[in-house]
Amino acid sequence: MFENLSERLERSFKLLKGQGRITEINVAETLKDVRKALLDADVNYKIAKQFTEDVKVKAMGMNVLNALQPGQVMIKVVHDELTALMGGSSTDINIKGSPAVILMSGLQGSGKTTFSGKLANMLKSKRGKNPLLVACDVYRPAAVEQLRVLGAQINVPVFADENSKNPVEIAEKAVKFARQNGNDLVIVDTAGRLAVDEQMMQEIAAIKKAVNPQEILFVVDSMTGQDAVNTAKEFNDRLDFDGVVLTKLDGDTRGGAALSIRSVVNKPIKFVGTGEKMEAIDVFYPDRMADRILGKGDIVSLVERAQEQYDEEEARRLHKKIVKNQFDFNDFLNQIGQIKKMGNLKDLASMIPGAGKALKNLDIDDDAFKGVEAIILAMTPAERSNPSLLNGSRRQRIAKGSGTNIQEVNRLLKQFEETRKMMQAFSKSKGKMQIPGLK
Repeated sequence: MFENLSERLERSFKLLKGQGRITEINVAETLKDVRKALLDADVNYKIAKQFTEDVKVKAMGMNVLNALQPGQVMIKVVHDELTALMGGSSTDINIKGSPAVILMSGLQGSGKTTFSGKLANMLKSKRGKNPLLVACDVYRPAAVEQLRVLGAQINVPVFADENSKNPVEIAEKAVKFARQNGNDLVIVDTAGRLAVDEQMMQEIAAIKKAVNPQEILFVVDSMTGQDAVNTAKEFNDRLDFDGVVLTKLDGDTRGGAALSIRSVVNKPIKFVGTGEKMEAIDVFYPDRMADRILGKGDIVSLVERAQEQYDEEEARRLHKKIVKNQFDFNDFLNQIGQIKKMGNLKDLASMIPGAGKALKNLDIDDDAFKGVEAIILAMTPAERSNPSLLNGSRRQRIAKGSGTNIQEVNRLLKQFEETRKMMQAFSKSKGKMQIPGLK
């Protein structure tokens, strides 16, 4: 996301930096180019115009013309204004209540059902909640079954009443069921349409009145640009929702919705969806998104994702094996699994400063580890635990069993051995790896 906007903004600032002398005229020219970049990213024209005017006023107030590094000052001003445009700071979700009820709204195809599962998974694992998913889409074929499949994946119960075609009645029964069964959180997945219509609005307004939700979230496909902003306004006029969810940020989207929606509806963006996996959900941080737009990456989010997969006891066990040169393919397979849980690989790489531009035209497949995993899984338990057993005939068998060839197997074994030696050397040079809590 934002790749084209990032490139355009970078070019704009290069124009400014390339000037021998910074003047009000070339600052104005730079901001004109910034405004064009925002418009190309599908940002509302009025918002883009106001944004550049605000940047100019602030830049002049900071005396950018006489600054030692005027280009850097301009980047800081633009960063601050982008952050403010997207809401300034993150906004938490309200999950107080017995049970707390979250009502999902949005058009068909926006990703409401999938996001409902992601949100349930997140609040269960990170907040200790006991959620109940509610299937109130009685129109879309297989909508109930889709929610059941998602619920099974994350081990969260799903309430559905396929004998009823009344979503208001289903929602009321679900809240009652939650109280009786100890579910302290109810997430209601509602029906959508291909476009806003009166029937849908009346129906979701009736559900709101019946279950009195603590939180109403509007889910929007970020790839729809300005159409998403217009739809958000219509929903907000009727529902007065509490926050916005942007889905499909891992897609080829220009980012106009993220930059415009806060100004139009004056409601915070609370979450973003960054992939198909149930773990592909992030709290929305305006300042971090501004960093990514300006090509600075997002190391904080990257570290947070890594910490979510960090297990202190496992790290201690792994350290002991590395020191003794006993790191094996079971450990290697486990580390691959932890990396995959962190999310979309290209999205992770884009969080590294400067990597987004370098990787723009590179296709990073989420199945990049598939061949490696196939080779390891084709080994016997004894071979995984003791790689020294892997002679020529065993390698041939593994290549055949994994659907690869002997060259790929040999390459993996060589890389594995080099990695093992490097890890052991690093561990010895440090005395002990710096693992929190390791004594």
